[in-house]
Amino acid sequence: MAGRVVPRAAGEVPAGAGASGSSGAKRAEPGRIGPDWTGPDRARLVSRGRMKKEQVVHCQFSVWYPLFRAVTIRSVILPLPENVKEYLLDDGTLVVSGREDPPSHAQEGSDDAEEIQWSDDENTTTLKAPEFPEFTAKVQEAITSLGGSVFPKLNWSAPRDAYWIAMNSSLKCKALSDIFLLFKSSDFITRDLTQPFIHCTDDSPDPSLDYELVLRKWCELIPGAEFRCFVKENKLIGISQRDYTQYYDHISKQHEEICRSIQEFFEKHIQYKFLDEDFVFDVYRDSRGKIWLIDFNPFGEVTDSLLFTWEELTSGKNLKGDQGEGEATEQDCPVFRCTNSKVTVQPSPYLSYRLPKDFVDLSTGEDVHKLIDFLKLKRNQQDDD
Repeated sequence: MAGRVVPRAAGEVPAGAGASGSSGAKRAEPGRIGPDWTGPDRARLVSRGRMKKEQVVHCQFSVWYPLFRAVTIRSVILPLPENVKEYLLDDGTLVVSGREDPPSHAQEGSDDAEEIQWSDDENTTTLKAPEFPEFTAKVQEAITSLGGSVFPKLNWSAPRDAYWIAMNSSLKCKALSDIFLLFKSSDFITRDLTQPFIHCTDDSPDPSLDYELVLRKWCELIPGAEFRCFVKENKLIGISQRDYTQYYDHISKQHEEICRSIQEFFEKHIQYKFLDEDFVFDVYRDSRGKIWLIDFNPFGEVTDSLLFTWEELTSGKNLKGDQGEGEATEQDCPVFRCTNSKVTVQPSPYLSYRLPKDFVDLSTGEDVHKLIDFLKLKRNQQDDD
């Protein structure tokens, strides 16, 4: 047996239906990924198992990539200069730097050569993007070596919440300017740069970090071929369809074969080789059935549990498959879960990042004070009318 598909009732929303990188009962808000770890959520996490800062460090791309280079996508890692980090965190007007080609100049005498005077104020200054010539050259050289198009990320996160702002509505980048546009628009990237250990429960000093820009060779990955795998005590206990918002007929029909191939990949390439015994890893199964490693994530509620709940994953409840007691072996089959009906299809969790945070709070009822203020405003408008 290669695991089992656990059905979900029509309309049931699985745990982890919030933004990527978060899960649990509380919906993730733009600007804050996951539950509030300063209050009751922190105590709840401690009671289920601690996630330590060391685990987060081990999931940095530059830590695991050398160990698994042969089974993952070719990538280049560049140190992130301090002035580039400051630019990414600058909260001012979004001015994208890193353009490879300067803007073309109109020929003299043409209509386009006329300068447009936007303001009569002589003190008006033109806002210019900072330049990073040396870093730009290194990035462009790396992009060229990877085929001309790359998937960018930092130590842990990719700017998946900002894909909508790109001209191609994709994370496919061909120049540093494309990367900067995504990074400066992403809450996930800001979290990496400012609060990488906020979800950890140990009180030890934060480890020192060297931030890095990771450029991965661009590959056209089909969302229906990505899977998230949960490992506890170096045993693969659960596999979830990565894009749980959609129904894929081939996953339902081939789930046993998919589960078996992922289990074999884990035993051959991952088991006992990662630096922790509890962790989460993502894989991609190509059209030939070959498994590729995509990423590692900490085993804890900072990581989206998708079609599982963290209570199940930490306690082992509902993860025994169809095996009876006493039949378990060292090679227990993981539980496999997928969206098994078109009725359960949901909108993408990244859609909320297209709207201002206040709009999202009002529509979901997350901030009761904003809702009260809004209702008072509407009542005052009615009174005025």
